[in-house]
Parts: sequence; structure tokens; C-alpha cells
Amino acid sequence: MLTRYFALLLGIAFVLAGVGGFVPGVTQPVPSDAPVLSIGTSYGLLLGLFPINLVHNLIHFGFGVWGLAAYRTEAESRTFARGMAMILTVFTLMGLLPALSTAFGLLPLFGHDIWLHGLEAVIAVYLGWFYVPAVRVAKAAR
Repeated sequence: MLTRYFALLLGIAFVLAGVGGFVPGVTQPVPSDAPVLSIGTSYGLLLGLFPINLVHNLIHFGFGVWGLAAYRTEAESRTFARGMAMILTVFTLMGLLPALSTAFGLLPLFGHDIWLHGLEAVIAVYLGWFYVPAVRVAKAAR
């Protein structure tokens, strides 16, 4: 059940982040020393912290819809957690490497995005591969 709630929570958070990236006031302008992106549409800092642009907003929204759909069953939620673990781990590693921190100018992955993607990836790894629901533990003990 915990994996389903993770999919639901991340689904809601990512949909809100995807939509919020287009709402004036929720997104602040990037500082003048921010990396230049080849896709500068909607380039800003979500909540004044997290760098986003049009591509990032669409990815957030897509992940959110996936999470909400995955909430339906434990198996789908586990698949969602595993997929998010892999993708967010790659995004975290890319953000740590200056040459890849903008995904070739397409996607800002630097700044506060690094720790947030890393934290989400760690939780997703645990829920996707290591978490065993109490129901399964009880059945195995019989």
C-alpha cells in the first residue's frame, strides 16, 4: 500500500509542478548568471528554487499523470517506482556533471533539482525493489 501512496503523492506533486511552471508568481525569473538553455520558454525557478523550462514542465506533468494512473494497483505502483528510480537517478547524476546539467540546453537539471531528484530516486529505489508490504510478510509467515 505504501508504494501506491508514493505513486499517488508523486503523481499529485508532479502534476502540480508541471502546471505550476506555467503560472506567473509560482515561477520566478532565473538569475542573470544561470546557464543558458536552447529552449528558454518558461525558463524560471519554480517556487523560487527549482530550475524549470517548458520541457521540464511537460516532463513533470507526464510523470504526474503516470503516477496517478499507477496508483490503481500495487503492481503498477511498483513499476512506476522502479521507472522513476532509474530516470531520477540519471537526472541526479546529470545534474552533478556541469557538462550535462542542462541536458545539452534542453532541460535544466542543476541547483536544487539535484538533491530533490536524488531524494525521490532513493525513495523510489526502496519502494520499487526492497519494500515488502506487510500483507506479503504475513502470508509468508504462515
